Amino acid sequence: MILVAGATGLLGGDICRLLTERGKPVRALVRGTSNPERVAHLKRVGAERVRGDLKDRASLDAACRGTSAVISTASSTVSRQDGDSIESVDRQGQLSLVDAAAAAGVTQFILISFPSVESDFPLQSAKRAVEQRLRESGMAYTILQPTFFTEVWLSPALGFDPPSTKAQIYGAGRNKISWISTRDVAQFAVAALDNPQAKNAVIELGGPEPLSPLEVVRLAEQVTGKRFDVQHVPEEALRAQYASATDPLQRSFAALMLFYAHGKAVDMKGTLRAFPGQSLRSVREYFEATTEVLRETPPSAQL
Repeated sequence: MILVAGATGLLGGDICRLLTERGKPVRALVRGTSNPERVAHLKRVGAERVRGDLKDRASLDAACRGTSAVISTASSTVSRQDGDSIESVDRQGQLSLVDAAAAAGVTQFILISFPSVESDFPLQSAKRAVEQRLRESGMAYTILQPTFFTEVWLSPALGFDPPSTKAQIYGAGRNKISWISTRDVAQFAVAALDNPQAKNAVIELGGPEPLSPLEVVRLAEQVTGKRFDVQHVPEEALRAQYASATDPLQRSFAALMLFYAHGKAVDMKGTLRAFPGQSLRSVREYFEATTEVLRETPPSAQL
């Protein structure tokens, strides 16, 4: 049995689907307040649902019983409910999950994290603390560190809005980033379960081709056939936001936007050799798929 924490999120849901498609028994950790549609999706793909919360250690002990592996994608940054914070979920909650898994005799733990960033900020401190606890846990571990998720950072939520032909860029937009699809990260997480080269390893993940944000805009214009209105958030403004932020989440997002401005390219040649058969979705493929969906969606449904 494989326990997935963060199962109602985009990445966690993909992981549950891939696992059940491969015939692996899956237990999805869900909360009483979880999105009903996401919970229904887990039921449709064949995942067992178990009630639990990273802030409730007893529920984690119960969820981990009888499991051989844990995959955790959970984060307060994507699902903020009452009592959720970087401290309660990303640090203490994840630490509790690692401890509960070790106590239950789980043999393998796969954690979704992100690459090291020069700036000091609460989310990074939480991730590194959990990574260290995991290394010391006695379980075989895989720490996956994807760069910027295509579906998140190239979406309207963060200012990249192809339907409105608008693009917000953090910094000058000239530094290259290895954008990676969440579905590819899900595939790596599932493949790590049966890959000896993933045991006790920290693996940075990126997409097939590093592209600067300005190159991404040009690509979006090619795919959509439309000219984009590009707006820049100057790096000076991001540094000021980072320096003045008192809320841990705001400070963390400011630091990640600065990370974006500085760029992050990942050479995937060695990783793809270690994970034969793994494919990587390009930014162009993402835009083509998104554009096709918009073409097939009635205008009233896009509003």
